[in-house]
Amino acid sequence: MTEPVTTPPPGCPAHADAAPLYGPRFQTDPGALYQELRDRHGPVAPVELAGGVPAWLVIGYRELQLVTGQPKVFGRDSTRWNQWPDIPEDWPLKPMMAPVPSILYAEGAEHQRRSSAVTDALAAVDPYELRIHAEEIADRLIDGFAGRGEADLVADYAHRMPLLVLCRLFGLDEDEAPVLIRGLLAMLDGGADAQEGAQQLLAVMLGLVHRRREIPASDVTSRLLAHEAGLNDEEVMRDLRVLLIAGHQPLAYWISNALRLMLTDERFAASLSGGRRSIGQALGEALWEDTPTQIFAGRWATRDVHLGGQRIAKGDMVLLGFAGANADPTVRQDSGRPAEGNRAYLSFSAGDHGCPYPAREAAEVIANTAIEVLLDRLPDLRLAVSESALVWRPSAWVRGLMALPVAFTPGYVAE
Repeated sequence: MTEPVTTPPPGCPAHADAAPLYGPRFQTDPGALYQELRDRHGPVAPVELAGGVPAWLVIGYRELQLVTGQPKVFGRDSTRWNQWPDIPEDWPLKPMMAPVPSILYAEGAEHQRRSSAVTDALAAVDPYELRIHAEEIADRLIDGFAGRGEADLVADYAHRMPLLVLCRLFGLDEDEAPVLIRGLLAMLDGGADAQEGAQQLLAVMLGLVHRRREIPASDVTSRLLAHEAGLNDEEVMRDLRVLLIAGHQPLAYWISNALRLMLTDERFAASLSGGRRSIGQALGEALWEDTPTQIFAGRWATRDVHLGGQRIAKGDMVLLGFAGANADPTVRQDSGRPAEGNRAYLSFSAGDHGCPYPAREAAEVIANTAIEVLLDRLPDLRLAVSESALVWRPSAWVRGLMALPVAFTPGYVAE
């Protein structure tokens, strides 16, 4: 449990030994870094974000549950951050931390009001219809490259398929998908155009809200606008952006990470031709081993506390290390792998701000459908480069490949 600190620590001296959450080492092998941090610091470690910004990374399974389950100790409102006076306006990671009036940063009764609207709007999605839409979009995308005999399953498929499904669920025009992808990647990569990407997403969502306020339809946006919670246009716009980011990027990398596993791990080789190890098992293992959202920002201490042997000062940022927590030896077997079928991973977070069940259900339908249709259409799918040539995105937040080049026998393309 967390315990109050009677005297606040002077500054953050532990951060003199902070590990950077950027650079080639973190990008290529974050798992080794998490283990090193666990060995050196325990379940909570001092880390540094780009620009020398300090934070605490929670990589203990139990400790992460404590943080997500105690909103009065570790709040979601980032206005508490004690580093804001030193953060430059053009800091690339600012879009991921800046306090905005959305469901992401809301607390207490306000969060409950907005969360109920989002949960109800998503719960109204029919899983059967969702699967039909997902199959249709997957087939259409595969038609675009099936005749070539080669493809990049990230750019050509995993990024586009779930986004097009979400566009349909939200009521967005599919022509807006390229703009959305560029904005999402810019935000999550934390480059010079991160803030521009954030504004692009807001602009698209505001246009959607205005259209649906005038002409309602049977989609998530219209249900949010009509919900008894009484959300105004700006609230719906901002919460839709949260849903898009939370729904698209983790789902896209969940699909591509599971496909990478199936293409490179001999235990899953038979699955490519309909063998015994199911797609569901591959998706489950991908969450344990390469969870798409590896770190989430974050929580902010409402008072001085002890956590995992560290003294956390009031206003310190606490990062949720989902990948590190999933690798915690306390939830692993002697083999180092979780038991088959174990769904206790923290990839969907936990607590009040955890991913709502209807969103998890929809994500599983889309991910399963994406891989099933792909393997059905291209049964001899194979990696077109060596596994060592695959490059991971340079992001502290997501664990996903820049590209997944594959080759296959050119297949049937619908007229």
